[in-house]
Amino acid sequence: MAKNHTPSLARFSLVLDFILCSRHQQPQPSYACSMALNLLSLSARPSPTTSAVMCQSIATTFSVLSVTPTPPSPLQPPLLSLPQNSIPMPLPSSSCALHCPHFQSCSGCTHEYNLHHPAILDEATDFFEKLGVSDFNFDTCRLWGWRCRAKLAVRGPPTKPLIGLYREGTHDVVDIPECKAHHPSINAAVELLKQGMSKLNIEPYDEDQGTGELRYVQMAVTTYNTSIPASQRYKNGKVQVALVWNSRNENSPSSEKLNDLANFIWRNGGVKGKVHLIHSIWANFQTSTNNIIFGNRWRHLLGERDFWEHVGGIDVSLAPSSFGQANTRAFDFLLRKLHKYVPSGASVVDLYAGAGVIGLSLATMRKCRSVKCVEVNKESKVSFEKTAARLPATLDSSISWHHADASKEPLSWLVGSDVVVVDPPRKGLDLSLLDTLRSLSSLELKSNLPESTSAKAENEKRPWILRERETSVQVKSCTVQEESRSLPETLIYISCGWDSFKEDCMSLLSSKAWYLDKAHGFNFFPGTQSIEILAVFKRVSKPNIKRRKSGKKKRPS
Repeated sequence: MAKNHTPSLARFSLVLDFILCSRHQQPQPSYACSMALNLLSLSARPSPTTSAVMCQSIATTFSVLSVTPTPPSPLQPPLLSLPQNSIPMPLPSSSCALHCPHFQSCSGCTHEYNLHHPAILDEATDFFEKLGVSDFNFDTCRLWGWRCRAKLAVRGPPTKPLIGLYREGTHDVVDIPECKAHHPSINAAVELLKQGMSKLNIEPYDEDQGTGELRYVQMAVTTYNTSIPASQRYKNGKVQVALVWNSRNENSPSSEKLNDLANFIWRNGGVKGKVHLIHSIWANFQTSTNNIIFGNRWRHLLGERDFWEHVGGIDVSLAPSSFGQANTRAFDFLLRKLHKYVPSGASVVDLYAGAGVIGLSLATMRKCRSVKCVEVNKESKVSFEKTAARLPATLDSSISWHHADASKEPLSWLVGSDVVVVDPPRKGLDLSLLDTLRSLSSLELKSNLPESTSAKAENEKRPWILRERETSVQVKSCTVQEESRSLPETLIYISCGWDSFKEDCMSLLSSKAWYLDKAHGFNFFPGTQSIEILAVFKRVSKPNIKRRKSGKKKRPS
């Protein structure tokens, strides 16, 4: 339950939530119709309100669909069986409730009500208000059918496989058909996979024995489809299926069954299937006994090889091995908010960059003069190259991607940038980078700033430096950019770990080198106690200190 707080903003938000949710109750349709309606995409973003919390399900006008409810075909996602103009309808008890039959048995969601207002939101509002950010707001985005990327365990008998998540604190898999969080196309693809496994007698993985054939499956939805109107692209998303097979490679004795399963899925859900549901099918080979889902070996089986999504104003390429945000729409909202805080023509360094989506989005939308993306995972290089190749030909920006650890010599990455963007893992910033950011003001007073890493690499001849340069990518610009020795004045922190963000934030502020200027929250994982934060820090400017001239004072004559 959400706590009441003395600050007027939090109290007003809670009262408004209750009034608005209670005013939008509707008669209850059948379960199948209600489920399908709630999972369909919303056609419009919420308009701003006086509340700090914007609930998209509240801001949208709901309509009741007059149809005779019939259970959808197992091979057909519910969204494809309904008229194009249908929109979500809230469930009777609350327009912001989960109402999922798997709740409490599945570990995916931790709270059932007030999906638009996780309890942690009150804590975040108080935290930022105490730091002087009174206009902190929260974008709840999509409440149902938001997950476009899901990694699911496969267990049980082949006749009735279980495909879902582990029960909390165990390795017992909970089957989650028609998951309310999943994009409906994922639910339909999971049902299709189950049918194929049952028909072909595909053995799910047995952790205790290390036997079986199919260990996990990753389902990733792309909504990139320029052949249909933009308003219809989300609900017509196609699924990239990655089958994690329990063998070393494609030459194992069970490879024939793998190909049979892939062909079944493609025949029934591919381009020539009854419903075009599947984008592509990949195989990953893993025999490890640990909890790591993916092995190092991948093979493209059927469908399109390249997986594209459109976020932050650019086309983004993602391999099945790439990290991708689960909530595509919420990530797009965050990127468009981030654009406002980067000056046009700025020089940007993007740390923990992954495939460089944030940096490339800024280069395009803010016409940055230079963007450096730094990422420790070399597997992201291919996706970066493909995304960069689709940037506008008129873009004149010096763009580079570097396979490097941002925690090593972090100052060399910061030199020459106006804005630094960090998007660290849940544990927060590496200590070495945090310490460097804390001490920027004192470092600026010194004259011995290091070379920027790009300039330093050009002069390096040592073999290991040369090998690292081979894994980096440089997108040349038409204009030769002068090498700057400045240090960033703006720090943009994107956080997926609330506790680690609070620690990093207080550490930065305690150094007196930064102050917190803006903060926004995003509901990346409705139904959980998780909140994504976009925080903008500005560097505290130091007054010029005039040095006293040395030497004796001149005596008056």
